[in-house]
Amino acid sequence: MTVQDAPTDIDAFAAAWEAWHQRRDSALAHEHGFLAVTGLYWPDAEPQRFPGAPGTWSSGGDGVTVVLGEGEELVVDGTAVRGRHTFGVVPERGDLTAVWGDAVIEIARRGGHDVIRPRHPDHPLRTGFTGTPTYAPDPRWVVTGTYTPFPEPRPTSVGASVEGLRHVYDAPGRIRFRIEGRTLGLTAFNGQTPGSLMVLFTDATSGVTTYAANRALRIDAPGPDGTVVLDFNRATNLPCAYTDFATCPLPPGENRLPVAIEAGEQIPHERKRTAQ
Repeated sequence: MTVQDAPTDIDAFAAAWEAWHQRRDSALAHEHGFLAVTGLYWPDAEPQRFPGAPGTWSSGGDGVTVVLGEGEELVVDGTAVRGRHTFGVVPERGDLTAVWGDAVIEIARRGGHDVIRPRHPDHPLRTGFTGTPTYAPDPRWVVTGTYTPFPEPRPTSVGASVEGLRHVYDAPGRIRFRIEGRTLGLTAFNGQTPGSLMVLFTDATSGVTTYAANRALRIDAPGPDGTVVLDFNRATNLPCAYTDFATCPLPPGENRLPVAIEAGEQIPHERKRTAQ
């Protein structure tokens, strides 16, 4: 290897981003990932059948119940069930799955409503997936900000990709940062790991090169002085960017950035084809 061929910090940055991007696409393409969802159904007190799922389904005070017909079977927590089965109350934003042959049936709760989503590996959205388009990684979109916690977490109600649905999140604080010479702010929600954060946002690329409704950015836990790093190269689509069978939250109004964040994931090929 010559000196010119030696890896640089830019090479390492790009390689780390590429590995992250591949992990993202692999998770989407999983046999029971979001691209395998074939429908979004809302059970109520009246038992009803849903396409792509066995039995009749209803929802009540005890949670979701399925009544399986002759010859129908689900596997729940490794145990085969037949006839009537009640899944119990699923907490808000929680979910569980039951196996049906090579498919799974997701039982979830979103916006105060129970949800049924069959996931079939042979769904064309999944089998035709070729990867998510992105901007090329660029270190200039890695910015340092300051996180300021609120005195108490603020319950924050936001809309959803499903008309009429609302999500409520506890916002623990707000992030301030500078980009393109402007001081901007984002209300943060709790992340997936203790201390970490997540922001939902739109910007001037939304609906042009990036998905119109939302993108998400995960942020590591702030340092002792509140310092956070926002790597917009890792701004991601939510499932609603790919499928109408998602209930994704929309950003709070104050998270609509007035600049073009030309970084991260772009409008999926699947959504572009749907719009044609």
